[in-house]
Amino acid sequence: MAKQIFVNLPVRDLGRAKVFYEAIGAVNNPQFSDDTSACMVISDTIYVMLLTHPKWAHFTKKPISDARAASEVMLALSADDRGAVDAMVAAAGAHGGKPDVNAVQDLGFMYGRSFEDVDGHIWEAFFMDMSRMPQG
Repeated sequence: MAKQIFVNLPVRDLGRAKVFYEAIGAVNNPQFSDDTSACMVISDTIYVMLLTHPKWAHFTKKPISDARAASEVMLALSADDRGAVDAMVAAAGAHGGKPDVNAVQDLGFMYGRSFEDVDGHIWEAFFMDMSRMPQG
C-alpha cells in the first residue's frame, strides 16, 4: 500500500482557505470536514487538513507561527508539465495567494515556481523531466 501524507495547516478563515485550495486543484472531502476543519484531497495519497486556530490548539500547545512573517515549512507538489506549474501558480494568485514568493527555478530538466496560500504557507509547484536530467 502506498504511504499517504496528511499535511495539517492552521488557517485564519476556513471558508477562504477552502476556496483557495479548490482553485489550485484540491477537492473537499466532506466526510472529514466540519465547521472547524476541512480535508482537501490533492491526490489519492496527499491530503491537506485545514484547521481553524481553535481546532489547531487541540493538537499542540505550541503557538501558531505567523507564516507571513517567518519561514516554517515549504511544501512541494509535482505537476504533469510546465504548463500545469504555471496554471497552479496563476490560480493561487487569482484566489488570494501570493505567486512567485521565491525565485523561479528553471534547470532545463526541472522547472519550479512557488506561491503562498492565503495564510502565508509556502508551496512549490514543480515539473521534472528525468529524461533531460544531466548525466554524471
